[in-house]
Amino acid sequence: MTATVRPAGDRAVLVELPDSSAAVRLAQALTDRAEFVDVVPGHRTVLLTWAGERRPQELEALVESALGSGPPPGPVRRIEIPVVYDGPDLDEVAELVGLSPDEVVRRHVAAKYVVAFLGFAPGFAYLLGGDERLEVPRRANPRERVPAGSVAIAGPYSGVYPRDTPGGWRLLGRTSTTLFDPEQSRPALLEPGDRVRFVAL
Repeated sequence: MTATVRPAGDRAVLVELPDSSAAVRLAQALTDRAEFVDVVPGHRTVLLTWAGERRPQELEALVESALGSGPPPGPVRRIEIPVVYDGPDLDEVAELVGLSPDEVVRRHVAAKYVVAFLGFAPGFAYLLGGDERLEVPRRANPRERVPAGSVAIAGPYSGVYPRDTPGGWRLLGRTSTTLFDPEQSRPALLEPGDRVRFVAL
């Protein structure tokens, strides 16, 4: 597998990868290694930071080795999120993709999602693996307030807003599941590599 390792300052590199699954696999393989201060996955990238000195050749060899070793051992976390599909954009999404609202819900529930990376807000997970038929653009005019727990789609992603924030994704429904709790030892419910299923209520 081809990976491009680019300098990102004196003590960091950005690894560019061919797809999101490779980014998730590399991040999982390197997250627990003591020599890295931080391992930050993106859609098709992983940012690696460290303290001290490292040679670029060592990093390139480490990346290739991690990518070639397959998925890390251990169980995959599987998380179900119950959803009430009554979102304000459900009918509009159905019209955009040429399906009935019920079929939009059926396809959204039937998909098998994986957490690619977190961003935008604490606990906001970008989920890949959705039905390609449901790919729709963001709203032309983002909302000033999207309620916490809103289940939304945009482009190839699905996601759940962990708290009230502005947002431009299309809202399909809502969940009472807490996505981010700073009082917990693991504040974010979802982490890269987790498998997620939405369950219609």
